[in-house]
This record gives sequence, structure tokens and C-alpha cells, in this order.
Amino acid sequence: MTSKTHTAADTPMPPFSSRNRGGRFSNAQPRRRPGFWKTLQILWRFTFRKPAGTVPGTPIPVQAISRAQLLAAPDRSLFRLGHSTMLLKLRGEFWLTDPVFSERASPLQWMGPRRFHQAPIGIAELPPIKGVILSHDHYDHLDFAAILQLAGKTALFLAPLGVGDTLIQWGVPAGKVRQLDWWQSTEVDGLHLVATPAQHFSGRGLRDGNRTLWASWVIVDDDLRLFFSGDSGYFGGFKQIGERFGPFDLTMIETGAYDHDWPDVHMQPEQTLQAHLDLRGRHLLPVHRHLRSCHACLAGPVRAHHGAGRAAWRANQHTADG
Repeated sequence: MTSKTHTAADTPMPPFSSRNRGGRFSNAQPRRRPGFWKTLQILWRFTFRKPAGTVPGTPIPVQAISRAQLLAAPDRSLFRLGHSTMLLKLRGEFWLTDPVFSERASPLQWMGPRRFHQAPIGIAELPPIKGVILSHDHYDHLDFAAILQLAGKTALFLAPLGVGDTLIQWGVPAGKVRQLDWWQSTEVDGLHLVATPAQHFSGRGLRDGNRTLWASWVIVDDDLRLFFSGDSGYFGGFKQIGERFGPFDLTMIETGAYDHDWPDVHMQPEQTLQAHLDLRGRHLLPVHRHLRSCHACLAGPVRAHHGAGRAAWRANQHTADG
């Protein structure tokens, strides 16, 4: 495996990159923080007053995948395994984004957000993984049990700054871990990957907030360009990423966990569509929507679909009007 990381000094820097002040990272645009009492209200509503429809009324049908099917699949195939876990086949090898296979996105498996369905394939059945791409350290994106299971069959873990240190603490060999700042890139056997900005936050406990970086990712395979958002609120960085690396053949952008009480860290479905347009994407794959939240479980994709229809109508009207 050939691999090279390019530092931020290799290319002219965009207007902003990650910022670490006093051991904590910050967003390019300040995040509005709820006060103590507001936080308690949010926790109460999330725990006891969720609206109807946040969980599917009937089991979601899942089509199982076998290792033989994956190996026989054509190059540049994509398999959705749930939430933000995507399996990509690029250059004949397999890549995973934010692999979460546990029943709950929580430090405790008897409480916390529960997945809507099991993954269509277990980790033991997966073929060898060339690389795992991580966006940040929240429990619904960084699964301790999954990382331990994947460590032996994965050649490389790509992570934002600080998240790689967590992997090493968990027992992943340091030689398999590559940490990147915003706008840094790495090449792996001809595949070009760039850690790009996101508008979010990090932390797995009460005292480690923003101690590690969060990121989105650009993946370039010759003439194929992919974008993976991780978690992010809507911000001007999408347009900047699109200008620098777009157009994208496929954007995988979060369309779940949104709420009016945290507008800066997750996107409303209409904002997801706008981010896709800012990125100059061709096809949009909504992700981050297979865990319980405070909105109807199917609302995100439906609203994004309706928004796409309105955007297409406006584009057609503009063309017709000259």
C-alpha cells in the first residue's frame, strides 16, 4: 500500500481551517449554545416527549448482502449499511465510512438511540477493508465495538485530528492510523482523500467536548468525485468545497437528527439539498437517518425530495424565461 499525506502548507490555504485554542477545536462559524435550562428542556423532550412517527411502524425490510456478492460487485459500487455507514468499492478494494454496527449509539447497550434495523452484513462477513473513513467521535459515528472488530482486517484508518489518538488508545496499531486537519489530503494506492470542514462538534463524555476535530471528506478516484458530509449544520464551507473540488458525481449528505433547537449542527432537509447544490453535486444520497430522533423517521428524505422537485421547477422556469 502506498500512502502519502499532504499538509496544509503544500497548497494555498482557503480562508479558514480548523482552529484549536486551549486544547479545544472550534467551527469556522460560531455555534449558538443553549444555556443550562434550555439544555435540560431539550433532554426532557428528547427522552419523554418525542412526536409520533419517530420510529417506523413496521420493520424495515433489509436485503442481506454476502461476501461473495461484494467480491463480485463491479468497481465503484456503493452499499448502504445503515445510518452513516457506507461501504464503497473503489479500485477493487473496500472502504467504510463511519462504521457503526452496534444495536445502540451509546456507551450503554441497554439505553440510548437504537438503530431501526440491523446491518445487512456483519463485520465478520466483510472482506478485507482497505480503509475506514471517520468523520468525528460521536457514538453514532465512532463505534468502539466495531473498531475493535475491524482493526485486524483494516489496512488504514483515516480520521480528523485527535480521533486517531482515540483509536490508538483503543488498541488500533499507530501505523494504521492517519490523522488529518481540514484541507489536508492523503493518497492511498492512487485514491485521493481530503479532510474538509464541517459545522459540528465532538465529544463522548461530559468533559471532552471539542477535544477532537470533526470533518467531512472528499474522495477522488480519477474522474469519479464523491463527497461524504459526516455530521454538519449548513454553512458556507459547502460552497467553498464545491468550488475547490466539485463538481461531485455523488454527495452523501446527512438528512436526519435535525431540530429547531440545534440548527447549527444538523441540517433541515431543505438545507441538505442546498448543500448538495453548493457542492455542485449530480446525485444526492441522504444519510444519517437510521437512528431515533425528534422528527418523523421518513420526514427528511420526503422533504428533501419535495425540495428537489421545487428546485428543478425553478431551474426549468429560468431556462424557459431565457
